[in-house]
Amino acid sequence: MEGLPHTDAELKSMVCMISLRDFHLPFAHECRFNARLRSTGGRYILSTHDVEINPSYAKRFGIEELTRVIRHELVHYHLHLAGRGYRHQDRDFKDLLSRVDGARYAKTHRVTPSKTRYAYHCKACESTYVRKKRLDTSRYVCGRCQGTLELIAMKRI
Repeated sequence: MEGLPHTDAELKSMVCMISLRDFHLPFAHECRFNARLRSTGGRYILSTHDVEINPSYAKRFGIEELTRVIRHELVHYHLHLAGRGYRHQDRDFKDLLSRVDGARYAKTHRVTPSKTRYAYHCKACESTYVRKKRLDTSRYVCGRCQGTLELIAMKRI
């Protein structure tokens, strides 16, 4: 495969190809992108045998790391279907993962929301206040002189 898969169908064909090439076994279940995954590259669902991949993880780290994550999930998949130790701490899992060069741990990929800082200025004493949360200037006043506050800047960090 040249580039990153963009659709679930392209992802499934990539997973099927990796399964046949690296494990010599077919992948017969569903594979899809799941944008709700936050702290991991992918997951294997025991009850349905489906594999889900984090699309933002794939875009951030590229095709090589995506391939390693898919191998990791396929190790869970094939060992679980074979009735062998499919959990991370099992010896079967560790051995097969090292043989196929799967990712042992996902690279750090926490998506943190951008923080906005609000700057307020007192009209009377000219004090400046910086806050993470927006203030209702009709309810709050300056802590030094009880003067009126006005919003002077919003900055994204």
